[in-house]
Amino acid sequence: MHGRSVHRLAIASALLVLTATSAHAADTIRQWQFAPTGDTFELALRDVAAPTPAAHEVAVRVRAVSLNRRDLMMVEGRYGRGGTQPNTVPLSDGAGEVIAVGSSVTRFKVGDRVAGIFFEDWLDGAPTAASLATARGGNAGGMLSEVVVTDAEGLVSIPTHLTYEEAATLPCAGVTAWVGLFKRGRLEAGDFVLLEGTGGVSVFGLQLAAAAGAKPIITSSSDAKLARARELGAFGTVNYRSTPEWQRTVRELTGGTGVDQVLEVGGQDTLPRAIEALAYGGHIAIIGGLSGFATDVPVSALMGLNATASGIYVGSRADFEALNAFLTQHKIKPIVDKVFELEEAPAAFAAMDSGEFFGKVVIRL
Repeated sequence: MHGRSVHRLAIASALLVLTATSAHAADTIRQWQFAPTGDTFELALRDVAAPTPAAHEVAVRVRAVSLNRRDLMMVEGRYGRGGTQPNTVPLSDGAGEVIAVGSSVTRFKVGDRVAGIFFEDWLDGAPTAASLATARGGNAGGMLSEVVVTDAEGLVSIPTHLTYEEAATLPCAGVTAWVGLFKRGRLEAGDFVLLEGTGGVSVFGLQLAAAAGAKPIITSSSDAKLARARELGAFGTVNYRSTPEWQRTVRELTGGTGVDQVLEVGGQDTLPRAIEALAYGGHIAIIGGLSGFATDVPVSALMGLNATASGIYVGSRADFEALNAFLTQHKIKPIVDKVFELEEAPAAFAAMDSGEFFGKVVIRL
C-alpha cells in the first residue's frame, strides 16, 4: 500500500477534481470527497450546498481535522467496517465551533467549541451493532468539510486549553489510548507500559501514562523520535531496527518482570514479541495492524501468563469526556507534528502514509 497510495495521492493532488468554481457563494461550502476510481478512490475537492440543521441537529464550522491509519485504508477501498461509500466525506476526527443549532437543541449554543465523537450514536455503556455502524468517515458523517451537520448528541465540548488543531486529534487516537490504558487496562501509577512506534495512539499513550505516574517504554526505528519521546516522559526507549529482539530489551528495562500494559498497534509482526514482554497478570490492548492484522491470538501464552487481551475499537462519548477531563486536569496538549491547509489534503494523506511524523497529522480548514 505504501508506495501505491503515495503515488496515487500525488496524482490526485496534481489533478484536483473540482465541481465548482473557486469563487464560493454564501450558500455553498467546500468539502473533500472520496471519488471512486475502480476499486479504489481518489480525493476530490468539491463545492456543495451548505447544510442546515434539523430540529435536533447542530451545524459546526470545522476548523481542523486529523488523520488516522484507517483513512488510508479507506482510500485503498480496504476498510472492512462499512467500507468507503462513493462521493462521501473522509476523516472521523474534527473540531470547530457551533454556528447554528436546531430548534430543540439545548446541549450546545452558537459559539461553543466542539469536537465530533467517533461513533455518532455510541454515547455510553457497551456498544451495539447499530452504534458501531455510525463511525464517521467514508460516509455522510465525515469531517473533512468546511461545515458539518450532526445530531447534537454526537458532539463533546473541547478542553479550553487546546487549540482546534490539538482538539482535532482526540476523537480516534486519543480515545483509543484512553480506553486501552484506563478503562480496559485499569492503569495504575508505577505500571510499566509498552508503546509501539510514535504514531497517534502510541504518543497519546505515552503522554497519558506519564501523567498518571506510570513508566512508559516506547519503540521506534528512529533515534531522533526516541529522543523526543524521552522529552515527553518515556521511562525507556528501544530502537527496534538496531535491536531486532526488542522485546528482550523491553523486559530488561522492567527489571525482568515484564510490562503491565501494552498498546498493541503493530499487528502480526509485533503481537508475538509484545506478549513475550508481558508481565504475569498483564493486559494487552489489541488496536491496530500496521504490519497486517494478527489473525491468531496466542491463547496458550496468555493463559500461561494469566494475562488478558482486549480488542479496542475507539470508545463512546462518555469515554471521550473522561479523556477530556484527564487532559484538562493534567494540562496535556496533544502532539501535532504536521499541519496542512484544506487545499493540501492529498499531501496530508501522503504524509500520513510515509510514516515520517511524530504524533498526529492535521489539516486546517
